Amino acid sequence: MLEDIIKDRRKKLNNLLNEGVNPYPSKARRTIVISDALKDFNKLARSKKQVFIVGRVMALRDQGNLIFIDIKDGSGKIQVVLKKDNVLNFKILKNNLDIGDFLEVGGNLFKTKKGERSIESKAVQIITKNLRPLPDQWYGLKDVEERFRKRYLDIILNPEIKEKIIKRSEIIKIIREKLYQEGFLEVETPILQPIAGGAKARPFITHHNVLNVDFYLRIAPELYLKRLLVAGFEKIFEIGRVFRNEGIDRDHNPEFTMMELYWAYQDWIGLMKFTEKLLKKFIPGRWNKITFTEAIKKYAKKDIKSIKIKDIDEVFKKEVRPNIIKPTFITYYPKSISPLSKSCLDNPELTERFQLIVDGMEVINGWSELNNPIEQRKRMEEQEKLYRAGDAEASRLDKDFLEALEYGMPPTAGLGIGIDRLVALVTKSHNIKEIITFPTLRPK
Repeated sequence: MLEDIIKDRRKKLNNLLNEGVNPYPSKARRTIVISDALKDFNKLARSKKQVFIVGRVMALRDQGNLIFIDIKDGSGKIQVVLKKDNVLNFKILKNNLDIGDFLEVGGNLFKTKKGERSIESKAVQIITKNLRPLPDQWYGLKDVEERFRKRYLDIILNPEIKEKIIKRSEIIKIIREKLYQEGFLEVETPILQPIAGGAKARPFITHHNVLNVDFYLRIAPELYLKRLLVAGFEKIFEIGRVFRNEGIDRDHNPEFTMMELYWAYQDWIGLMKFTEKLLKKFIPGRWNKITFTEAIKKYAKKDIKSIKIKDIDEVFKKEVRPNIIKPTFITYYPKSISPLSKSCLDNPELTERFQLIVDGMEVINGWSELNNPIEQRKRMEEQEKLYRAGDAEASRLDKDFLEALEYGMPPTAGLGIGIDRLVALVTKSHNIKEIITFPTLRPK
């Protein structure tokens, strides 16, 4: 069936070529987008001014000497009316036009007898010939994985997906502009790194042929951003992709977008207040606060002292985090799972670290950054031992970073925001795949 449709459309393509029609021109004429034509419809209709629109054919109703077409561009949809007496190439269009084709339409705006705002076409050209049928719009793409695999079709058929992608862009823009207003500088750091550091995660490995060395796709930009603090930058941030070789579920995708921010001469308490100010528009309502130890006791029904150090993080992730629905700051994380955070003066086993949990998801991670090079080396050595003992997610010892730290990094607060999770919350999406344009999938 599909093969027959494709064969028929290729035949129509040849028909157009034989008629001297270029079905793939370099340029199309457009004087107005559809949303603006609808917005100023009455004024344009009264003036009888000819307008040119472009877009994809989404519906086609052939009534002999009259053809009704629904055409959609990136801004909206409008009906096009083709009359045999008005369009010179009417017969060519009638015989060779399909749903999915792109058209350039020139004509006057008017209302049909049923009151539908339309364009009475005078000049119509096919500007892209579609060779594959769009999935049935009534049933859409039935297979959920197929929706993500053929995302371009998913967006064509499901306007809400396009809206989420637009919303994602708007959220990133707002965050970026607010940070600019607060005096932060946007910088870029390497994605290919000789040592994977800055987070607890299993990295992806790649190889550079000319240098003949292995590199890692970054699991975080943190250690390079801190080098810039050593260099004298005081308020910096980066929004970019990070890569972690981990599972895929509601909250995780192997490549995702992170915003990391570093603020010299600030601490974690000041950063918590700033974070709420930065994101209150996106996550309204009361933001609660509870310590890590209290959260373990309340939700896991356990005393943290009775849990093995290597199991603390898993207990939190599996027994605590899923139960936290309302926006909640979790504070004072154990040093054992916070190798880059500054210890508390009154209890060195706890750190000046917070996370914001919403709807069971970690959305934000913040710290008073560890800037004591001796203590940082000690913690990195402990993590390196864990790595060499078989913990693939343990942080590595980065000698170059430690050397940079010995030149002096000012007291600093650092923040990481998972952009995908934030957008999923704002758009009420049940899975971050919904707001990642092209999520990671197993190849067919």
